[in-house]
Amino acid sequence: MNKYIYIGLLFVASLYTSCSKDYLDVIPDNVATIDNAFSSKFNALNFFGTLYTALPNPGDVDANPALNGMDEIWYPSHKNLEFKIGPRIAKGNQNATSPLGNKWTGSSPKDLYVAIRNCNIFLSRIDEVKEIQPYENKQLKAEATFLKAYYHFYLVTMYGPVVINDTAIPVSAGSNDIQVARSTVDECFKYIVETMDKAIADLPIESIFKNAELGRVTKPIAMAIKARVLVTYASPLFNGNTVYNDFLNKEGKPLFPQTYDATKWEKAAKAAKEAIDVCQEAGFKLLQKEDYLTSRPLNNATLLRAALRMRVTEKWNSEIIWGHTANTFVTERDAIPRLFGQTGFAAYGRHCAPIGIAETYYSKNGVPIEEDTQFDYDNRYSTKTATVSDQYEVVPNASTAILNFDRENRFYADLGFDRGVWFGNGKELTDADVWHPESRKGEYSSVDGSDVTSITGYYVKKLVSIKTTVGDRGDNLNATRYSFPIIRLADLYLYYAEALNETKAAPDASVYQYIDLVRKRAGLDGVVNSWANFSKNPGKPSSKSGMRDIIRQERMIEMSFEGDRFWDLRRWKLAKYYMNRPIKGWNGQGETRAEYYNVKTLFTPTFSERDYLWPIPENEIIRQPGLIQNPGW
Repeated sequence: MNKYIYIGLLFVASLYTSCSKDYLDVIPDNVATIDNAFSSKFNALNFFGTLYTALPNPGDVDANPALNGMDEIWYPSHKNLEFKIGPRIAKGNQNATSPLGNKWTGSSPKDLYVAIRNCNIFLSRIDEVKEIQPYENKQLKAEATFLKAYYHFYLVTMYGPVVINDTAIPVSAGSNDIQVARSTVDECFKYIVETMDKAIADLPIESIFKNAELGRVTKPIAMAIKARVLVTYASPLFNGNTVYNDFLNKEGKPLFPQTYDATKWEKAAKAAKEAIDVCQEAGFKLLQKEDYLTSRPLNNATLLRAALRMRVTEKWNSEIIWGHTANTFVTERDAIPRLFGQTGFAAYGRHCAPIGIAETYYSKNGVPIEEDTQFDYDNRYSTKTATVSDQYEVVPNASTAILNFDRENRFYADLGFDRGVWFGNGKELTDADVWHPESRKGEYSSVDGSDVTSITGYYVKKLVSIKTTVGDRGDNLNATRYSFPIIRLADLYLYYAEALNETKAAPDASVYQYIDLVRKRAGLDGVVNSWANFSKNPGKPSSKSGMRDIIRQERMIEMSFEGDRFWDLRRWKLAKYYMNRPIKGWNGQGETRAEYYNVKTLFTPTFSERDYLWPIPENEIIRQPGLIQNPGW
């Protein structure tokens, strides 16, 4: 590709700011502006750049409800946080009049149906630009085709059946010329997969100019997302969901398939394995302990946990198949706590995990803590004092909950907690002198009645780069920017294990293989040995249902805080179970150890069947009689 095709998303966004009025005011008396968009190679590539600006930013804590709209994250109740979409959804404030996180309507290039329209326009006009070489034309079309399919898929995950828009609509078209009827779920997924297959055929294994084209769609990206599409299609929400038996189109046809189809899982497994093979060919691999490069003699536990932090916060590392290039400053600011006696407010620490999420992580033996024969589960909310043997997890001679001892490496890599070790923030030279939060009332990391401290007592270390620092006075955050993952290799491995398990009467070595690769990277033994040696239910991995539960918990651990739980619990139809349980945290108003380590209910959410799908804006239903609102809205 030539110098004009730098599609780092931030570059394109800034490039397009000055051009958007000229190129995207597509109304009947502005036909000339579209003609101008394809009058030269430079203009056409500018227009092409706008197709990427609609990619939903997975790391945007203010706008992406998947980050904080479930039970995985909780915020202090404060007026300054009322604008955040996710917490408002989690608290049951979704509505059809003005839907939170609406992606159905809008007129900006970032709105998905506008982006789909622009993809269609690009595909219909790009052949007119003679300066573009055939090989360039082929790749540009493939990328635009994939993005069109991806935006349809994103809409389907939110709304279920959507309106398929596959052709360029003339700017002179009236409302009567535009198709507004919703296609069935089967029709939507068939269209998405076929469109992605068309794109995959012409996409390269990797970009020619990697550094200049980070974020652009390649064959591994498209194939990995196709696997996600097919796993979603095979999952309970979309595969034989009889709850929607009376959700019909105008002709009386069910919009959701009413019969379970096992072959959907077979297709998902095949797509996941093909994506894994292509990713391996392209050089993607799980990040390992050895990938944290240092000349310092650090403990193996510190090295492994540093590498686990890097699987998300190391920019474009070997595991990230597709990442978003937007700035992660706000994400890191919201996640990092005050780590010493700061007077400023650069470290917010308010993007915090409830106790239930801390309990989801395995014990050090690689099994759920409630199953572990060696874990003191009944006394997990009591406290004990750390010894020298705990120094890489908890400050020696400090006391914290038993829940925070003897846990797996990802627990310590992903979560910060009162008196827990926090590696980084300017201290990487030794693991004997590191930071730690102090979260009891009156201490520097404590709840102070504002919107800038943890309300649960757990901090999301996973989203903060090791290199990110807060100044001595706490008024200056030096955030180390990273590419927030859209999909990474561990995600794909777990999709494959899940799909394979669903295709078999009972799990076998092929099901265990890829989940065990993810576990091995985290320092854990394989599922069969772990359950045989430490679980109260040693035969759990040998049954299909038992292995299903194991794979789901593995996903909820490995993919935590990246937005996957939000969509996974929906596609599994488990959100109704998880989102009707109390959100709990430690008592942030407790001054003493005994007072602080009392479990406090912060909120009890409610989730009904209607909440599995987004409401279409009410005005759109009124304006377009052919549209049918989602059930319950």
